[in-house]
Amino acid sequence: MRTHNAIKAALLFCLCLGIAWAPNAARPEAARTIKVVISVPPGGTIDLLVRTIADYLGRTHGQTIVVESRPGAGSIIAAETVARAAPDGGTLLVNSNGQMISPLIRKVNFDPRTSFEPICFLVDSPQVLVVNSKSPYRTLRDLVDAARARPGELSISTVGPLTTQHIAVERFKRLAGIDLTYVPFTGGAPAINALLGGHVTAVLQNFSEAGEQVRAGALRALATPSRSRVPPLPDVPTIAESGYQDFVAEVWFGLVAPAKTPQPILTQYIEWFGGAIEAPEVKAKLVASALYPNRRCGADFAAHIQRQVDEFTRVIAELKLKG
Repeated sequence: MRTHNAIKAALLFCLCLGIAWAPNAARPEAARTIKVVISVPPGGTIDLLVRTIADYLGRTHGQTIVVESRPGAGSIIAAETVARAAPDGGTLLVNSNGQMISPLIRKVNFDPRTSFEPICFLVDSPQVLVVNSKSPYRTLRDLVDAARARPGELSISTVGPLTTQHIAVERFKRLAGIDLTYVPFTGGAPAINALLGGHVTAVLQNFSEAGEQVRAGALRALATPSRSRVPPLPDVPTIAESGYQDFVAEVWFGLVAPAKTPQPILTQYIEWFGGAIEAPEVKAKLVASALYPNRRCGADFAAHIQRQVDEFTRVIAELKLKG
């Protein structure tokens, strides 16, 4: 009898030990390194976003996060890299509305809805249309009038091709009835450098990448395609306010993991990354760079991704864009 009770006690102890250990077994260890893959060169908006969050999580959770840049091919390279990665929480992807576009135009080895597990929508990133401050264009109408007078002679650059900004440019060209030569760059920083060097006429880019040069007087902001004016530039009108009613083009950045990443890991990451962008010190740094935290995690983020795919499917068909 004593032997039987001893066996029962031992089994009960093992069961309790298993229950206590199991939830943590699938969780990432605090000291493990997380690689976050970005689709643009270092030094841009996405790099700033990840490094700001990484610094906070390093100090508050002892978590090591490294950024790996895989630019090119309209973000396809970065997305395919993470889609192929082991679903163990060790590799994540900063996605954006741009990665909803590529699978609609080209043959790629990922689907934005099924190849990844949504973690969190992180920030909105307002866009701004800028020209060199030495240019004669002081308003959007000035640029449009010049483009109409000299079809194909003026140029406009964005990250691209076939990105959110590129599609916004093509939509605006059609709406305004103008012919601007499109010049793609692999990142926002190279596009801005080309504008400063006088190699292109205008650039549509994240304000976080152009804002410093605008404040310094090297660039002039003509308009923003965002829904509302960019807070640091209250005198710069939206494109809709400039006479192109209902024209909106906005960029967002989120975080996803490879498909089949265990739910306990996703839950942990939602807690970490979702919490980080709401931390006052992180939020202040991001807002100062015109990155506006907008936490939507898990199922809410998945629903947003689906809406984006639906919207871009319609727009791409209207514009007849091809890869």
